[in-house]
Amino acid sequence: MADYTLKPITEMESIFHGAVRRAGAELGVESFGMQIFELPGGFEHYPEHDHADDGMEEVYVLLHGAAEMDVDGETLTLDPGSMLRVGAGATRKLHPGPEGARVLALGAVPGRPYERPESFRLGAPDPTAV
Repeated sequence: MADYTLKPITEMESIFHGAVRRAGAELGVESFGMQIFELPGGFEHYPEHDHADDGMEEVYVLLHGAAEMDVDGETLTLDPGSMLRVGAGATRKLHPGPEGARVLALGAVPGRPYERPESFRLGAPDPTAV
């Protein structure tokens, strides 16, 4: 029997008021983190952050819409057909374009097995739920 999982993005469990889909957990991916960001146009609440404490590097792929990423003070345009890798110590902040953006985010710590954070496990409470 073939080993695969196929699921529409729109049917994947979401958190953060629908802005993040638990794609990796939905597909059963265990070797790296994977989320889909669904950000409306003008959304400014994507947190500026780095991964210096946990060592995670990330790759971002624009799937739909338009977006820019500030990386250590430099603004980079994400285009369909390009991929952006951001090292653990670099500060980053994602900005969707006026029509919004759907972005695939992949992450893992080099040389370490991946451990899914509790908030990205299927069925875990939404961290923004009150």
